[in-house]
Amino acid sequence: MRVAAIDCGTNTIKLLIADLHRGNEVELVREIRMVRLGEGVDKTGRLSDGALSRAFAALDEYAEMIAAHDVSATRFCATSAARDASNAEVFRAGVQARLGVTPEVVPGDEEAALSFAGATRSVDASLRPPYLVIDIGGGSTELILGNADGSIVAAQSLDIGSVRMTERHLHSDPPTAEELAAAIADIDGALDGCSVPVSQANAVIGVAGSITTTAAMVLGLSHYDRQALNNLTITVADASRAAHDLLAMTVAERRALGFMHPGRADVIGAGALILDRVLRRTSVSTMEVSESDILDGIAWSLVVD
Repeated sequence: MRVAAIDCGTNTIKLLIADLHRGNEVELVREIRMVRLGEGVDKTGRLSDGALSRAFAALDEYAEMIAAHDVSATRFCATSAARDASNAEVFRAGVQARLGVTPEVVPGDEEAALSFAGATRSVDASLRPPYLVIDIGGGSTELILGNADGSIVAAQSLDIGSVRMTERHLHSDPPTAEELAAAIADIDGALDGCSVPVSQANAVIGVAGSITTTAAMVLGLSHYDRQALNNLTITVADASRAAHDLLAMTVAERRALGFMHPGRADVIGAGALILDRVLRRTSVSTMEVSESDILDGIAWSLVVD
């Protein structure tokens, strides 16, 4: 079955076109566009005209790719920004017009379940459950504790994300000590109220751009390399050092890093900081990085057994 999965978050719109058969996935297209749909939503409660324009331009491209690959089914999932915006209906109508599918503004618990399903499909057999999947987006962070059979023990979507924390707190370039302290207090406050017992995890799997980019920083990659990052194991200590180093850089210095997507350079510090604060609450010393994420979970949700 050939499917198209689209994940629309606060910072990115991602597309996966894949052939799925008997548990195997053959990736045909995997694209990402940094559209910053959630720009200013935390403050205004609305999707801006500029953000909508950027998102619709990306979707016009995706519509052509989907048409060229003759897919059997398409699913479009929108997450934090489209959930929070008072004018989300304008966005949903634009998606329908371009792709011919009704976009689903998925609730946080379903977003978490899709992320877990995607991240754990090809998990290293040596990892011992329960697994904690960490998915850091632009507007929210999903924490999902689950078992090897895919059952979820606990999951929660927290309103802490790389764009949201940057817009709230990290205004200087680089951030000041006072700004960092405010961001840490905000992140820790959200984690204090989180119902997911992260300390019970025997293994941690990190997905999505903030985490894979932090891992690229740990490796010191000259360019972004999905193969080098997928199923990579990094230490918690190295992740913490990478977060510290990224936060100490200016946006221009981050953008000059060979592996850095220019659309992520201004918010990666906040994303890495969220990762560091979550990992501090676990009892593990290492984390596995996965390039399979919510997109893969969305794709497999289209397969009828």
